[in-house]
This record gives sequence, C-alpha cells and structure tokens, in this order.
Amino acid sequence: MLVCGSCTPAQRRCVLLPPTNHSRHQTQRRRQSKGWVGPYAPCGRYFGARELTIRGNFTPCLPPRVGRGSKARQVVMAAASPDSSPEQQSPFSRVRTALAGWHAPPFVWRTVGTVLLAGQVALRIFTGSLNMEQLQEQIGSIGPQTLGVSMLTSSFVGMVFTIQFIREFSRLGLTKAVGGVLSLAFCRELTPVITAIILAGRVGSAIAAELGTMQVSEQTDSLRVLNTNPVDFLIAPRVVACMLALPVLSMISFTVGMAASVLLADLGYGVMPNIILESAARALVPSDFLMMSIKSVVFGAIVAVISCGWGSTTTGGAKGVGESTTAAVVIALVGIFVADFFLSLIMFQGTGDALTRIG
Repeated sequence: MLVCGSCTPAQRRCVLLPPTNHSRHQTQRRRQSKGWVGPYAPCGRYFGARELTIRGNFTPCLPPRVGRGSKARQVVMAAASPDSSPEQQSPFSRVRTALAGWHAPPFVWRTVGTVLLAGQVALRIFTGSLNMEQLQEQIGSIGPQTLGVSMLTSSFVGMVFTIQFIREFSRLGLTKAVGGVLSLAFCRELTPVITAIILAGRVGSAIAAELGTMQVSEQTDSLRVLNTNPVDFLIAPRVVACMLALPVLSMISFTVGMAASVLLADLGYGVMPNIILESAARALVPSDFLMMSIKSVVFGAIVAVISCGWGSTTTGGAKGVGESTTAAVVIALVGIFVADFFLSLIMFQGTGDALTRIG
C-alpha cells in the first residue's frame, strides 16, 4: 500500500491504494462545507463513487476534524465498501442496510419488556421464590383499596339490571326467572369484569405511578446495587397479590349485587325475596363460580403485569410518569375486555341448560 506524495502526513487526506492503482488514483479529498461534495484528487479531478468502488482495495484517510459518526464519513465508507453495489450485497446485508435507520417506537420495546417481565414473574411463581413479607403487605393494601368501590359499583349495577329485567319479564309472566337470569349475568360476566375495571383504575394506576417514580428517581438502580432484584422485591408480590385478591373481591361484589337486586325487587316491584333467591339457586352451578374465579385471576394478572411493565419502563421524569400511568390503565382495560371475550368463547361453548333449570 502506498501513500500519495502530494499530501503531507499532517493533512491525512490520502487514499491508500495498491501500487497498480496508485498511479491512476492518487488521493481523494473530501470537503464538507454544506454537505458531502465527493472525493477529489489534488489536481481537482472528481472521482465518483462507482469509479472509486470498481478500483477496490483502498481505505479513505479522512481529516481529523471529521467525526466518526459524521454523515461525510458514512458516505465515504459506503463508497469505499466492496459490497456497496446492490449486485454484490448478500440478502442479510440488504436487510441490514434497509433497517439501518429504523428505530422501534417506544410502545414496541415496552410491550416486549412487559412480556419478558410476565415470564420472569411466572417463573418465580412456579418455583415458589416469592417475597412473602412483601406479598402480605400488598394483599393487605390492594384488598381494602378496592373493596368499598367495587361493592358500591356492584350494588348499583345490580339494581339497574333488576329494573330492566323485572320490567320486561313481568309482561311475559316470567317474574320467577328474574333471579336466575340476574345471577347468571352477574356470576359469569358482570362481576369479574366490573371488579377488574375497578382494580385497574384504583390499584393499577397506583402501581404504575409508584414504579414509574421509582424508575425515574433511580431507586430501582439502588436496589440492584444492594444486590436485590426489583422483580423479586417490587413486581412479583404485586402481581400475585392482584391475582389472589381479585377472586375474593369478585365473590364479595357478587353477593352485594344480588342482595341489592333482591332488596329493590321486594321494595320497588313487590317480588318476594325467596322467589329471586330460589330462582338463582336453581340457575347457578358450582362451575359458574369456578369460571368467575378463573376470569378474576386472569384479569388480576393482566392488570398487574401491564401496570408493572409500563411503570418499570418509564422515562422522561414527571411527565413520563403521568403518561405511563394513563397508558397502563387504558391498555389494562382493553386487555380485560379482550381476555373476557376469549375466556367466554372457551368456557361457554355449545348450548346451555341454565334456563331450563329455572323453569
């Protein structure tokens, strides 16, 4: 490899070429005033990218003032690469070139991080490596926070459905079926979904805001310095606590909703409480309560995992904490409805016989 004698070593503008090419293409000089203007020889002759490329086997020697990540250096190195022509590039190189300037949006990598976080939590659940002290603390915090709101919401929803069912069924002489229909609707769909929505708004937002604040204030990094895994100490207890607390909250909300329906039917429409309760007892079977519990466990896992995932990937200070909290609640609500559809599709296949038991 030879260096052109027209340029001094201090200029560092020479192109190292084989002896056969040195006599023809002595140097290249790049200028960067308003952008890349191409390689020049000392005599002023311009060499295009193709003419330089077909000579091959040379290394551009750029001035020290050109940074390693500058656009001019990228252009020179691309022109000097022997694989720069499309015919010589492999399929992998073409894909890499096409994706060189593409960056995944934050939603994508946060979703991937949340999925990986769910896998880590599942691994700790199956292996039994949970922080029991934190788990008890989270259960004691999540239950009381959600119980009052879920009971109040379920009671009013039960009374609203009682008004609609009694109003329509009384015209058909099917007042005795009101209790059975109410109990089926509450046990299978309304109670787990309503309670999960309350959990997402009351607890999920708090989890996302708390973990987001810890992330932006580098408290999670402090845990790692103390040789404590944030997943073990912060995330896994919250996810398991939501999964355990939501079925209990759903059962209590179901009882309160049915009690409100019985009270309204007796005081407002003259339907005796024993009629409602007997109809509900004939319509419900133990599998209905099992399905309600399964839905509640899944909904609790969805709310907790999404809230923890979005909170632990928060960036951008106080503004980022607010955005992560809002996004966590919205995505959790969408996840609840999507999961409810697929669970209902799997659990309630074929024709049912609940109404035949009522009659």
